[in-house]
Amino acid sequence: MLDIQATFLFCLTVSLGFLSLIYFIVHNYSSPPNRAPSPQSYPLVGNIIGFLQNRHRFHDWVADMISSTPQLTLQVNGFLGLSHGICTANPANLDHLLRSNFSNYVKGSRFHDVLEDLLGDGIFKVDGELWSSQRKIASHEFNTKSLKHFISTTVQCQISSRLLPYLSSACDKEEVIDLQDVLRRFAFDNICNVAFGVDPTWLDLNKVKYNSRNLSFVCAFDHAVEVSSDRFLSPIPAIWKMKRLLNIGSEKQYKEDIKLINDYAIDIIRSKEKKYLNKEENEPERNQDLLSRFMDSMSNLGFHNQDEKRKFLRDIVISFILAGKDSTSTALTWFFWLIAGHPHYERLIYEELLEKVATSPEQSPESLSYDELKKLHFLHAALSESLRLFPPVPINSRLTVSNDTLSSGTFVGKGWFADYSAYAMGRMEKLWGPDCREFRPERWLDDDGVFEPCDQFKFPVFHCGPRMCLGKDMAYMQMKSVAASVIYKFEVKAVDGGGYPERISDPPYTLSLLLKMRGGLPVKLERRPQR
Repeated sequence: MLDIQATFLFCLTVSLGFLSLIYFIVHNYSSPPNRAPSPQSYPLVGNIIGFLQNRHRFHDWVADMISSTPQLTLQVNGFLGLSHGICTANPANLDHLLRSNFSNYVKGSRFHDVLEDLLGDGIFKVDGELWSSQRKIASHEFNTKSLKHFISTTVQCQISSRLLPYLSSACDKEEVIDLQDVLRRFAFDNICNVAFGVDPTWLDLNKVKYNSRNLSFVCAFDHAVEVSSDRFLSPIPAIWKMKRLLNIGSEKQYKEDIKLINDYAIDIIRSKEKKYLNKEENEPERNQDLLSRFMDSMSNLGFHNQDEKRKFLRDIVISFILAGKDSTSTALTWFFWLIAGHPHYERLIYEELLEKVATSPEQSPESLSYDELKKLHFLHAALSESLRLFPPVPINSRLTVSNDTLSSGTFVGKGWFADYSAYAMGRMEKLWGPDCREFRPERWLDDDGVFEPCDQFKFPVFHCGPRMCLGKDMAYMQMKSVAASVIYKFEVKAVDGGGYPERISDPPYTLSLLLKMRGGLPVKLERRPQR
């Protein structure tokens, strides 16, 4: 028996060695000569060993590898050669991927497989005509003054009636609160108001307890996003696909979450349809939320029946909730962490606020108008610098339709994934200089202290090219409103000291689709003396 086992192990070892040799020969002699370097890649297993060893610091691992390549681009090899791709932090390559050869790099099957259940045919998952028709509608609405005013008013109302009272209560009680969780709840309430015209009241703990349906929707959406993230980041996708097929574990709960999300969304759509049918002549023509706006813009899209129209509305609105659910709260979490570790910059922001608020009619930062917020140049610079170092979406991906050569001369094969890392780009000395890992808001200001925007392909935090984020200006407005209101009234003291310079190179993030802070952001608040 022992001889049989020994013989089997010997044959297995020889076979694996032979396969490794064949892989090495094929990989090195049949690949195009202009392939990108592939650090920490091994026969058969590809980059999976390095991934598992560096899972806790994945984005810094990627940044380290990319910075060591001549063209800021590396090749990624999957387990058993089942997948290939590239990851780049080269602005010229981003221009090629996301603009000049836009049609060759699509969302494709990777996004479809992972996000089909949650997003359906929503704008952030699809390509071609499905994408362009939704983009056209959304682009028109996001450029209207009425939507900008509605979002600004909604944010101001949520800050005044919910966020600041919550923080004031915690301050008076001298409580330690998780600011990341508070900001997530605030942002979710805000985006649901903007997208659906519905307030989940997640930040108002007293109210949410008495609205179990809203709470169920919040929890289901939150869990569905986490499962989607785990799907994307799984080194062996067959595992989650098998769990889905067998309807077990997290995939079973995910299926239940999707049903709850769908029922919630469709019920809201039906209620709005009913309201429109029964409205009186003296009633306003429409509400201001995105769902109502999309309903008014869809008369010429040629839907065959009401269910098809409702499915379209459900998909596009759920997509915008996903986009706004955690992105701004994640960005603000890192901003407050950095500011807590750089009190000098916090003071400069406060002094700018004192100057602007003094000239405001209501003399409160939460009441600053959209145009007044634009004049907060140093705050805008500090937020941009925080986004450079800690982009909410740290890495993004496309699928290659046909063989191509990037601007750097790097070959990309048909069916390969093409990733770009916004996180790595913010840490490239070739792009930002030797102080690239330092928090220096002044790098964004000219000699007169006026904010100077950066080239989109060097700073792809809001994506680039035709798919650039439509809500970029709205996101800045929301972040500036929250940051201004909080800093004006409170000093935010991070329990762990915050993002002081030595910690920026070893930040506490989790491996997820969004760059969330590991363990949250525990803080104590102190009121500023009133002037």
